[in-house]
Amino acid sequence: MHNVGLAGLTFWSPNINVFRDPRWGRGQETPGEDPLLASKYAVGYVAGLQDAGGGDALKVAACCKHYTAYDVDNWKGVERYTFDAVVSKQDLDDTFQPPFKSCVIDGNVASVMCSYNKVNGTPTCADKDLLSGVIRGDWKLNGYIVSDCDSVDVLYNNQHYTKNPEDAAAITIKSGLDLNCGNFLAQHTVAAVQAGKLSESDVDRAITNNFIVLMRLGFFDGDPRKLPFGGLGPKDVCTSSNQELAREAARQGIVLLKNTGALPLSAKSIKSMAVIGPNANASFTMIGNYEGTPCKYTTPLQGLGASVATVYQPGCTNVGCSGNSLQLSAATQAAASADVTVLVVGADQSVERESLDRTSLLLPGQQPQLVSAVANASTGPVILVIMSGGPFDISFAKSSDKISAILWVGYPGEAGGAALADILFGDHNPSGRLPVTWYPASFADKVPMTDMRMRPDASAGYPGRTYRFYTGDTVYAFGDGLSYTNFAHHLVTAPKQVAVPLAEGHTCYTEHCLSVEAAGDHCENLAFDLHLRVRNAGKTAGRHTVLLFSSPPSVHNAPAKHLLGFEKVSLEPGQSGAVAFKVDVCKDLSVVDELGNRKVALGSHTLHVGDLKHTLTLRI
Repeated sequence: MHNVGLAGLTFWSPNINVFRDPRWGRGQETPGEDPLLASKYAVGYVAGLQDAGGGDALKVAACCKHYTAYDVDNWKGVERYTFDAVVSKQDLDDTFQPPFKSCVIDGNVASVMCSYNKVNGTPTCADKDLLSGVIRGDWKLNGYIVSDCDSVDVLYNNQHYTKNPEDAAAITIKSGLDLNCGNFLAQHTVAAVQAGKLSESDVDRAITNNFIVLMRLGFFDGDPRKLPFGGLGPKDVCTSSNQELAREAARQGIVLLKNTGALPLSAKSIKSMAVIGPNANASFTMIGNYEGTPCKYTTPLQGLGASVATVYQPGCTNVGCSGNSLQLSAATQAAASADVTVLVVGADQSVERESLDRTSLLLPGQQPQLVSAVANASTGPVILVIMSGGPFDISFAKSSDKISAILWVGYPGEAGGAALADILFGDHNPSGRLPVTWYPASFADKVPMTDMRMRPDASAGYPGRTYRFYTGDTVYAFGDGLSYTNFAHHLVTAPKQVAVPLAEGHTCYTEHCLSVEAAGDHCENLAFDLHLRVRNAGKTAGRHTVLLFSSPPSVHNAPAKHLLGFEKVSLEPGQSGAVAFKVDVCKDLSVVDELGNRKVALGSHTLHVGDLKHTLTLRI
């Protein structure tokens, strides 16, 4: 697209904010609620965009956003432009910062974008500690720092953080901002220099950081057609392999949440299938937000209709599904006369999007009534498909004997309908896992979205957030996801104790220490291997994601458990495969203390894989 003048080479992506609250309208853009998952995603995403085959050259410059603690857009009148995220040092360094740290240090990203919100009273784009201190100083960013669009304008006009626009230009550039999305710095920087609020050397530094990235992109290397990627053009976009990749990505992302035995379906034995719901024939909805132009759409109706005869009824004219848009009788009639019913419900950008957070975790409008009425009218199996970015409380469907299976497909992209059919008819075995906790609806009634605390506070009735800290009931849990087969885990080798080799004379030899620093000579090469054998104990070939969790000792308000790593294996029926994890003690078994320092907790750590548990003692 760049080669034919339809795109630049800097893309402000990925969004790696932690999906902290289930109501967040932009959660759909993120990899989920776990900091390690977001970190690994960030590094992989950035490599895919940037890797030009070596050296400091860039193919496309990526940008990790939105730095930091940004996850309130517009909730009950609280807007991102003025929201002050009050975050403890512990939560900042334990939850919000790790994805950005990985993105810069491990991913070598070309850019980081600061966010609209304030953190503890200071706009992020004017916070010298967060920008110059952490991103450029501690993490050694090799690239530029950019504002979210009009962030500098916002901190002056909306947040009233400075008395005049020249001060806003000066404080952001001096704090480490290199580029402003918008025209505020273009209008006010010269006046800031002339007033002595900003030096030319500050401006030179910012411009240098920007131009170095342009140089690494080959912007000044002549005719782009003669450069390494110069032969690419529109013909390379909608190739058969790229379209198959879209379908495969959708297949792997589909999560099977309930299956009483109805799935997989046999296409040969189905004479008629009712395909019902406001997302049953979705096209544009499937590609979410910040979307590209698809090669072609395969809607759920089209995907299913390629294998069986279908009868389609939307049930509601849109996902809002208000009373006057409900078309119940036609939907229940279709279900009553079909061999099997597939209901496709959920959300779209009218329900959750940038600048719009949800206030409820229930399916929108009359969707629950539609689902229940269709399920009750149906004489055959009922398959419920949720298409959404965020989670819903679908307890009624989970517990209903009338609903045979439930799947979450996210916003599955252009080939979503084809991928759904591949899963439902058993051409592919589902292997997706939930990247977020599915909370009960009461969570949204009790917990303000603006409360940034991750950790629970029992005395105040505060349940905490995400699977790492949440103490309440769940509808579905982080990492949930079923298969058409069963997998058994067997521990092959793992140590029962590991000694941390502290320096001679360390105070912990004479005093009782709950933890030691997660940095220093004692961390060098302090690692062990965990070897597992995974067996496909069923009759269907399938992929299986092995999630390794650790529950640390209960010190420093540590998480109940946290993800250490994940690996995917593909196994035929009866086949076993080896899975190994290298556990770096100081990196993987550490926790963040109350002051924001990373510590290795001494004592008993429990490693979990599925139902398997292994206890390991860390001692000095």
